[in-house]
Amino acid sequence: MTNPLLAPWTTPFGLPPFGSIQPEHFPPAFEAAMEEQLEEIAAIGTDPAEPGFANTIEALERSGRALGRVHALFANLSVSLGGPALEALDREWSPRLAAHGMRVALDAGVFARVEALFRERDRLELEEDQLRLLERTHLGLVRAGAALAPEGRARMAAISERLAVLHTAFAQNVLHDEKSWHLALEEADLDGLPDFLRAGAAQAAVERGVPGYAITLARSLVEPFLAFSARRDLRRQAWEAWIARGTHPGPQDNRPLIPEILALRAERAKLLGARDFAGFRLSDSMAGSVEAAQDLLDAVWQPARRRASAERDTLLALALAEGLEEPLQPWDWRFYAERVRQRDHGLDEAALKPFFVLENIQQAAFDTATRLFGLHFHELPDAPVYHPDVRAYEVRDAEGHVGIFLADPYARADKRSGAWMSSYRDQESLDAPISAIVVNNNNFARAEPCLLSFDDAETLFHEFGHALHGLLSRVRYPSQSGTSVRRDFVELPSQIYEHWLALPETLRRYALHHASGEPVPEALIERLLAARNFNQGFATVEYLASALIDLALHRHPDPAGIDVEAFERDFLAGIGMPPEIGIRHRPAHFQHLFAGGGYAASYYAYLWSEVLDADGFEGFTGAGGPFDPAMAERLRVLLSAGDTRDPMALYTAFRGRAPDIAALLRHRGLDEN
Repeated sequence: MTNPLLAPWTTPFGLPPFGSIQPEHFPPAFEAAMEEQLEEIAAIGTDPAEPGFANTIEALERSGRALGRVHALFANLSVSLGGPALEALDREWSPRLAAHGMRVALDAGVFARVEALFRERDRLELEEDQLRLLERTHLGLVRAGAALAPEGRARMAAISERLAVLHTAFAQNVLHDEKSWHLALEEADLDGLPDFLRAGAAQAAVERGVPGYAITLARSLVEPFLAFSARRDLRRQAWEAWIARGTHPGPQDNRPLIPEILALRAERAKLLGARDFAGFRLSDSMAGSVEAAQDLLDAVWQPARRRASAERDTLLALALAEGLEEPLQPWDWRFYAERVRQRDHGLDEAALKPFFVLENIQQAAFDTATRLFGLHFHELPDAPVYHPDVRAYEVRDAEGHVGIFLADPYARADKRSGAWMSSYRDQESLDAPISAIVVNNNNFARAEPCLLSFDDAETLFHEFGHALHGLLSRVRYPSQSGTSVRRDFVELPSQIYEHWLALPETLRRYALHHASGEPVPEALIERLLAARNFNQGFATVEYLASALIDLALHRHPDPAGIDVEAFERDFLAGIGMPPEIGIRHRPAHFQHLFAGGGYAASYYAYLWSEVLDADGFEGFTGAGGPFDPAMAERLRVLLSAGDTRDPMALYTAFRGRAPDIAALLRHRGLDEN
């Protein structure tokens, strides 16, 4: 039988033929694609011709296309679809793919040619994107260990392979804990829960095969439960299960994995001449150094703590007045914050949520892109998709086809938690125009209708901003496409896009009551926007603690000897973490750091990018308004550029100057402290 992964894809727009792909198709496809790439790399490294940009750098860009196609498909399905078969393949193949990647990166013949070109780069008369590609390719190989002696290269390869095993185990352990726990509720346990949450809990119970209602560890269920449940005992159960992910003794315990991950990363950094992994990682970032990232976090920490302290006093006063006789606990904060918000701002999440229907908010994201960038989204009801939840759209502009957008909005038991954007295919034009196929994954609680909180709606806009970064890419070389940029720049397109959701004109048009179709009342819009910075001390402290512990973990002098829970406890005490606020991501379930290396020593990037996004959106409001055509065109240029230019150069071309941290403090309402 023909393996669909090894045959040409004749599906519309080159979408994967999802319906004919089975897990058993991946191993032979990986084997064939890896062998093909090794042949391509050997041909480049042994080419008798003098090294040139075309026969070395462009040849590298063309190599591994088959493997890239298969691996992108596998990686996406593993986290979006999941299931025992794909999980088993992930455990088997993640180290093998990592070993293959290092074999490619450490090929001595290839590195010698790249090194020769790098030394002569100023005399090669390259175009701007080509010069940057040469420099970044060289740097990437050096950081992979290609310039080390043979024993160093061998050790780098072994580290990479072992980290792949550990990252996969970490992610699957968190997923196991999320799948295996639920809080079963009966009608008598629903005190305080609004209709939308009851509906979500009823649907979760159906999906879990239990009677009545269930609260799972999907953020879209557990956070509103903590905000609305009048049952303090049940809130505590949900909170303790939420923060215990990855900490249960036994085969799914992530605590033993973390010291080994940290030690391997530190060893890799030292092999490359860095003092620690954080220093190594941030030397290739917009921040440029650990000190710069730390300074930003520190500059916001104290104002945020002062704001959170004032918020705590307000919540505690209400709690005491309502009969709480114990100290305020983390499972209390959201509950009393919701009550204070109702009292002080006249804003009730339960009253607001019926106006935020998933389909309408998705359309708002589409239509905002139409006004800013001239994009149009046409649903493809017959396109192949990997799950019935997924909806496919062709994206077009005045010049024609732009790309394909897939939306996968709902939580499922086998789906990774959180929200993310990724690609099945990246845009490029090296040999022929190739458009992007991108996907947005969210984990909204399934219900009919599916109603979002304002935070959920912001998440949808956030991930759609990432999708636009991929869709609008207009680069020549695949390595520079879309989101292939530095970690502390990649969040700018997503975070700046969130601002358009909060525009009154957006809310008037798209925040429509699910039953009546009536727009959200003007008074409710005013109260919503007036309360945008309500509880911002809590939100900022919750995030910053995770960003600070990330840097501390990756600077630890003895990572192999860390007692993870003791380190977490002592670190939080040392920074003055308010005991009533829980850290957003405890180490044992901090997938940004330990389910892969993408945000390792880089979780600060969200705040760094927020400096850019807050300052950048003020550029719109200071010009002709949020849809100012000149600013929108400059933003599109930034989104289309991928990694063809230095990110600060891209930002200053967009904004007209360097960013100002004061915009961040204004945006978070921390400038008054």
